[in-house]
Amino acid sequence: MIPRLLPLLLALLLSLAGPLAPAQAAVQEAVLAGGCFWCLEHDLETLPGVLDVESGYSGGKLRNPSYRQVSGGGTGHQEVVRVRFDTARISYPTLLRAYWRNVDALDGGGQFCDRGSSYRPVIFTEGETQQKQARESLQAAARELGEPAGAIRVQIKPLKAFWPAEEYHQNYAERNSLKYRYYRWACGRDRRLDQLWGSRARSSAAWMTAP
Repeated sequence: MIPRLLPLLLALLLSLAGPLAPAQAAVQEAVLAGGCFWCLEHDLETLPGVLDVESGYSGGKLRNPSYRQVSGGGTGHQEVVRVRFDTARISYPTLLRAYWRNVDALDGGGQFCDRGSSYRPVIFTEGETQQKQARESLQAAARELGEPAGAIRVQIKPLKAFWPAEEYHQNYAERNSLKYRYYRWACGRDRRLDQLWGSRARSSAAWMTAP
């Protein structure tokens, strides 16, 4: 008698539990340097599928560096952002397209009005897949710009560590809207992006081959 009741009990339990939860989405991280981390954080956090963006430092040997130490030079760190994203909604190559079109790929001495090693553009990769996709994106960016790959000054390096920046740097564009907008305008960031990337500036649209 009991075996006959098992299917009914199982059905009752499933009905009480409700619909099964969907499988948890895969979350990945990307660490990117593109000049002022206030700007890059603001540029990437609105992409569909991006869960959060955190400003910080990577690339140097000093553990847990401060903003003063990094901006003063000599630590080897760059200002970076760590992007957490849902791979079911946005792929790493798509995220990289948005990154490229928010940086001056031809400038390795800094970005826009910010000069020096701490503002150098770098893609920090984790694992062989990210490294391969980053190198492919470099080639695609060069083609879209109509430049040889050797003219691209964005470096691709393996990620060693990410150190979060101080709290007052996080979400700076939202917390200090007027100061941020003035800084971005005065630095000429968008003017240079428009000059370089045209209608695809600041977008994650598919790559276009230069005529």
